[in-house]
Parts: sequence; C-alpha cells; structure tokens
Amino acid sequence: MASGGSAIRGSRVGAGPMGEQDRGFHAERVQVFYWCANGHELSPYFLASIEPEEIPEQIDCPNCGSPAGRDKENPPSVTKLEPYKTHLAYVKERRTEEEAVTLLNEALEQLRARRGKLTAQ
Repeated sequence: MASGGSAIRGSRVGAGPMGEQDRGFHAERVQVFYWCANGHELSPYFLASIEPEEIPEQIDCPNCGSPAGRDKENPPSVTKLEPYKTHLAYVKERRTEEEAVTLLNEALEQLRARRGKLTAQ
C-alpha cells in the first residue's frame, strides 16, 4: 500500500515546533510552596501582579485532601469532622431533660384526652 502522505501522521506542511509565539504571551507568575501534614509538597503558581494578601494561606492537598499551609515545620492539622447528628441529638441540644419530661407528659395528657373522647362516642 503506497501513500503519498507525510511520514508523520497528523502533521502538515510548514508545521514546526510550537513556541511561545504560537501560544501567546507568558504572564509573569510567582511560585508559592505549601506543605500538608502528610509531607506532600505543593508548588502552585499565582499571577505576579496579585496582592500578597490574596494568595491563600491554606489550600487542599490534591494528594491526600488534608489542608496544606506555607509553614513547612508546622503544617496545618486536619480539623476534626463531627459525625452525622440525628434529629434526637439536635433536640437534646435545645431541650433539657426536665423540659423533655414536661413536654412528654403534656403530649400524653392530650393523647389520653383525645382517646377518652373517641371511646365515649
């Protein structure tokens, strides 16, 4: 099978190496280093004209998901995640034990009164 095309498939006549002139202007940037508690080092780049206070103090480590900070000796610790709370746990946060007993007794009295009316009919 004879083909009259280029030896390199997908190339065209005049195609050369891609350089900065083809990709556009390269903006000035600064490299900032971050470290997580698991020892991962991150080095993202930020625009050089950005204000220093706009560069985040912490980012999430893409390797392990824990927070990463700028201080290599003291990386941020993982915040303790609270487990899922049930409805009862939220109610217990709002009510004391005495309030719960009072509300339960009131509800039982109303229920007994309703049932008494239903059986009397």
